[in-house]
Amino acid sequence: MRVIRINPSTVWSDDDFPFSQAVVEPEGQRVHLTGQVAWNSKGQVIGAGDAKRQTECAIDNIGKILAELGGSLSDIVSLTMYYVRDEDLPAIQIVRSRRFEKDTGPAVTGVKVAGLVDAALLVEMTVTAVIPNERFQASMPSS
Repeated sequence: MRVIRINPSTVWSDDDFPFSQAVVEPEGQRVHLTGQVAWNSKGQVIGAGDAKRQTECAIDNIGKILAELGGSLSDIVSLTMYYVRDEDLPAIQIVRSRRFEKDTGPAVTGVKVAGLVDAALLVEMTVTAVIPNERFQASMPSS
C-alpha cells in the first residue's frame, strides 16, 4: 500500500505550503522521533535568535535520524512544530516550504509555546515517519 494524502476541497486549504489535511500510513515501519531542535552533535545551540536557521537545523537533524534507518523526509506522515515567537512563523514556513515537497507534505500542527528546554531555542519539531519495509534498516544492539 502506498501513502494516501487527502486535501478535500470542502475544508480550508493553504496552497502555499506543503501539508496534507490527512495522511493514511502505508505499510512499513512506523518511526516516532524525539523532538528535534537546533542543537549540534555536542548539544550546542545553532543559530541563537534566528528561527530560520534553527528550523533548518532541526529538519537537518530529523533527516539524519531518518537516514540512519533508511528513510528520508518524504517518509514523514505527521509533523508537530512548536515555536516561541509569532514573528518567526513566516521564516519557519519558508524553510518548511523549501524542505518538503508540496504534493507529499505531512499532516502538520503548529503550536505556539511560552518557551522550550533552552531559552535560546525558538523552534522544535517532532515527527512520525513510515519507512517502507524494503528501505528500512536498523542495527539492533547485541544482547
